[in-house]
Amino acid sequence: MGDPKYSRKKSARPRNPWQRNLLKEELELVGSFGLRNKKELHVASTELSRIRKQARQLLAATTEIRTAREPILLTSLSRKGIVTDDATLDNVLALNVSSFLERRLQTVVLRKGLARTPHQARQLITHGHIAIGNNRVNIPSYTVTRDEEPLVKMTDGSTFVLQEIAVPEPKSDTYGNPDEKEELESKEKPVEEKTEAKEEIEEKTEAKEDVKENE
Repeated sequence: MGDPKYSRKKSARPRNPWQRNLLKEELELVGSFGLRNKKELHVASTELSRIRKQARQLLAATTEIRTAREPILLTSLSRKGIVTDDATLDNVLALNVSSFLERRLQTVVLRKGLARTPHQARQLITHGHIAIGNNRVNIPSYTVTRDEEPLVKMTDGSTFVLQEIAVPEPKSDTYGNPDEKEELESKEKPVEEKTEAKEEIEEKTEAKEDVKENE
C-alpha cells in the first residue's frame, strides 16, 4: 500500500509527443469522445499498454502459468465489455485506445441516446442526471461493465428533457407554398406595368420632338 495522500500516477505521456501524426490522432480522439484534456486520453493509453504487456508475458510464459492466468485476464476484459467471450490473447493484442474509451460512461450515455453530443453527455453526468440502477454516478470516465450497461438511465428526479430538432419539410416547388407564389407574382406585375408606362412616355416624348422639328 502506498501513501494514501499521494496516489500513484495513472498515466504516462508519449515518448515523442510532438509527432505530427500523433498530435492529429490525439486531437481526433479528444474531439470524437468529448474528453476534457489529453490526460484522460493518456490514462486510457496507459491502461492499454498495461493490458497488452500482460498478454505478451502470458504468450511467453510456460503452459502452467498461462493456463492459470489467461482465463483471469480474458474474463476481466470480457466483463468490462472490451473483448468478447470467445476472445484470445491475439484479440487482446489487437486492441486500441478506442476500445477502452468506448466503455466510458460518457460514451455509453451518448450511445444510448440520452444526450445529443459527447459534451452534453459529460455535462449531464457531472450535474448528477445519470444513474446506474439506483446509484447516481457523476464520473464521466467511469468504466461501465457489460452487466451495468442496460441499467444506465436518467435519475428519477432529473428535470432534463432532450428536445428534438425540428426538421424542415421539403418544399413542393421553387416558390414553396401557393401563398408565397401569389406574393411573388403580385410583386412582379407592378414591374411590368412600370415598363409599359415608361414606353408610353418615351413614345410621347418622341412625338413631341417630331412636331417641333416639323414646325
